[in-house]
Amino acid sequence: MKPKAFEYLRATSVAEAVEALARLGDEARIIAGGQSLVPMMNFRLVAPELLVDIRHIPELKEIRVDGDWVEVGAGVTQNRLLAWPELSARLPLLAASMPWVGHFQTRNRGTVCGSLAHADPSSEIPLSLAMLGGEVVLASKAGTRRLKAHEFQLGMLTTAKEADELIIAARFPIHGGQKVAFREVARRHGDFAMVAVGALASSSTEITIGIGGVAGSPVVHRMAKSASVSAEIEALIATLDVNDDIHADAEMRTDILRRLAPAVVAELN
Repeated sequence: MKPKAFEYLRATSVAEAVEALARLGDEARIIAGGQSLVPMMNFRLVAPELLVDIRHIPELKEIRVDGDWVEVGAGVTQNRLLAWPELSARLPLLAASMPWVGHFQTRNRGTVCGSLAHADPSSEIPLSLAMLGGEVVLASKAGTRRLKAHEFQLGMLTTAKEADELIIAARFPIHGGQKVAFREVARRHGDFAMVAVGALASSSTEITIGIGGVAGSPVVHRMAKSASVSAEIEALIATLDVNDDIHADAEMRTDILRRLAPAVVAELN
């Protein structure tokens, strides 16, 4: 199938992009990489009147260190962040999780912030942002605001972004020196994760576990290093409404999680 006819705007500034969003609201869509949006348009799941292309806005192409944070602009592709020389030293969790994102070809076009905007519960970047307590920066004609990851992603493919807002950056806390691990199970590498698990030694006594693909949004659980991972995961499962879809049913996802989480946490040792 092909998308419904639409108008196209090549924005040259954030002000121009948010002006278009203010005028058209839900009838406009932002495109940066288009790896999620274009297939949805082809299937006519969305049919915007206007596509606002933000790829050519210079300030959105930057990766910059801002104190204790790394700020990734909305035009930064996934492969560009992966190739950033400081990634492993400053954001080791992203260095571990992002090679699992799609394929090399899709990462060449897909953007870091585009993955956050799509808010797929199996996606690695939203999971990493949630584990780290990162932020999403939104701009509109009224100004800018920052939302924590748990405030931004409200559920499956659902965010707190308003129709007149543009994501301009994602902010990740610097956590260099902390031990991390990340693994996932999918039918093929690059497919949607049935279950993704990340682990971060967030202090000398505490571990942060992140789980993707199981619920409608990333699940973050903190536990003492001395605790039993299996017991913690079993208690956590009892609180979750586990996803059941064409990729895997709830029973399969639960079984994978029981096996995968202890193995990932063990990699921290």
